[in-house]
Amino acid sequence: MAGHETHTVLDLPAFDRKVRLLIVVAPYYKEIADNLVAGAKAVAERAGAETDLVEVPGALEIPTAIGMASRMADYDGFVALGCVIRGETTHYDTVCNDSSRGLTMLGLSGVCIGNGILTVENRRQAEVRADPADQDKGGGAAAAALHLVALSRKWARRTKGIGFKPQGEEFRIAGETEGPKTA
Repeated sequence: MAGHETHTVLDLPAFDRKVRLLIVVAPYYKEIADNLVAGAKAVAERAGAETDLVEVPGALEIPTAIGMASRMADYDGFVALGCVIRGETTHYDTVCNDSSRGLTMLGLSGVCIGNGILTVENRRQAEVRADPADQDKGGGAAAAALHLVALSRKWARRTKGIGFKPQGEEFRIAGETEGPKTA
């Protein structure tokens, strides 16, 4: 039974230099989104991280905004926040699956993301999960992003060769070029 389970919550990581997080929220259900943001900001503040906030129209736009910001802005990590409540059509499945897939793909490419997009059956479930005094999923998403930032900083100094090319060797450029014939 879920009420008797215990959960392990990791302590927040400590940082030797400032962490910048971008919180990307879809405020479709405004009160729920506001609670998610409040929880995320509180956890980020406890860890000493700076936060910026941007709003996007819906959950499907969250991965796009994070992908753009990861390429074009200077953030260490990202917090994805929103809420999708099951309705009468299959749109719910599309939004849940595609927003999650988009965030996962970004994460697998090295972007540090905490996913706090709620996918629930009804508004009451969303309220409980978003409430900073209850399940605090916004705070949990910020904590997840911070843990990933800590890992990326830990591993940043370890470099390996790229792909099939060993480090330090040059390779020939194929085709006709006007510049150097090797790289």
